[in-house]
Amino acid sequence: MIVYNVTINIEANAHLEWLSWMQQVHIPQVIATGLFHGYRMLRVLNTQEDEEGFTYAIQYQLQSMKEYDEYIDLYATALRADTEKMFGGRYVAFRTLLEEV
Repeated sequence: MIVYNVTINIEANAHLEWLSWMQQVHIPQVIATGLFHGYRMLRVLNTQEDEEGFTYAIQYQLQSMKEYDEYIDLYATALRADTEKMFGGRYVAFRTLLEEV
């Protein structure tokens, strides 16, 4: 199994709006691509002293790299643009691709 992990730190003043949007709009759109076989949304509890805002990890599950490549080629750019349009300048994100062993 492949896990596409997106870690996001969102500013406190945008946190509740972002969380609602992720759960009601963005994640359902990602799942609606038909390429993912599940997901988990996790809140990071052990933050650094100087860290502000809230940090989450969203872990999308795929069966193969072929599905990941298709997601990146066909959907990722538009979905990332939607996030930027809604919350640009108020979050930082990084993405990690993992393989279950």
